Amino acid sequence: MWLSKRLNGGLIVWACLLVLLAASPVQVRAQTIGKYVPIPAGSDADKALAEINAATDPAQKLALIDKFAAGAGAEGDMVIVADDTYVNYYLASKNYDKAFEYGDKLFAADPDNLNNGINMVRAASEKGDTDKVYSYGDKISQILKRYQALPTPEGNNDTSWADTKKRAMENAHDNLVYVQQLLFNAGYQTQDPNKRAAYLVRFAQMFPDSQYADQAMGVAAASYQQAQNAPKMLEAANGLLAKDPNNIGMLLLIADYYSEKGEQLDKAEASAKKAIAALDAAKKPDGVADDQWQQQTGLQKGLALSALGQVNIQKKNNAAAVDNFKTASPLLKSDAGGYARNQYRLGFALLNLKKVPEAKAAFTEAASVNSPYKGPAQDRLKALNAAVAAKAKS
Repeated sequence: MWLSKRLNGGLIVWACLLVLLAASPVQVRAQTIGKYVPIPAGSDADKALAEINAATDPAQKLALIDKFAAGAGAEGDMVIVADDTYVNYYLASKNYDKAFEYGDKLFAADPDNLNNGINMVRAASEKGDTDKVYSYGDKISQILKRYQALPTPEGNNDTSWADTKKRAMENAHDNLVYVQQLLFNAGYQTQDPNKRAAYLVRFAQMFPDSQYADQAMGVAAASYQQAQNAPKMLEAANGLLAKDPNNIGMLLLIADYYSEKGEQLDKAEASAKKAIAALDAAKKPDGVADDQWQQQTGLQKGLALSALGQVNIQKKNNAAAVDNFKTASPLLKSDAGGYARNQYRLGFALLNLKKVPEAKAAFTEAASVNSPYKGPAQDRLKALNAAVAAKAKS
């Protein structure tokens, strides 16, 4: 589905239905990417960890972790286990700064510890620190790139090593989806539109194959439009269209921008027509009511027709413009800003055709809606009434 929204008087066309993903912690599986630290059964480390896990009192548990970290947990790679135990303790107790402290120590000992990256993103998300969410997201992205690039170890053949890496990625799949949800949500919830866009572009670059990558780029383009950062908006929109040529949200954004600016009119016209064709072919997603689907697709078609009408005006084809605006009008009723702008544009097309009474009716309709076009429409009506009065006196 696609939605449109107006902020600060400007049209924002979202790439798809934006629903905040209900990200929830996933059970972290046994580490498959990073150092493997064996814990021999019956060893001092095994006994210490069993005692830690059995402890229910938080203070007692922390004392046991301290004891382990100073003893068996200080030997060789066992420090990885000790730091990981601290991370999980502080994450459970929501002491996020201490979780970050030991997570960073763990990365120093094991830079490719994927589970640690997942825990750090979770901690940063729960704390509400978007910069840290993305900083640790970058670490995960780099861990995955390094893992995929690992050469076949001595004694293995290429086929078995490729299969090992494939299984490791499959084991990590659910946790990686969880991380991507956290990253997307953190970026999307950022209030400043430029920062929101930058975060989401960064997300799409980190995880280009994510199921949320295209959605992130769509929101980024719309956010840059809200921030009136046209170059970045067009860069994001065109980048997404290169991957998904029928992305309705981005086609509408391109059509709307260029038709309003009076630039690249052929591209604006083609984009609007392509959006209409894609809407006609779109299938209603499961779980969406028929009336809701009709309203949403109707609104999108209305926006495309209004953009076409504006292109018509720019190309001096006012009769076609009137037809497109009138067809768009009932479809845009649910969007006050889109409807008012359409009626305002219709008024000018009718004026160009010397149909003054009809133009006044269109401007009156635009002025009746609480939108950025209310004042300009009222001013146009005053000018028309003054011209009529002056003509009558002469």
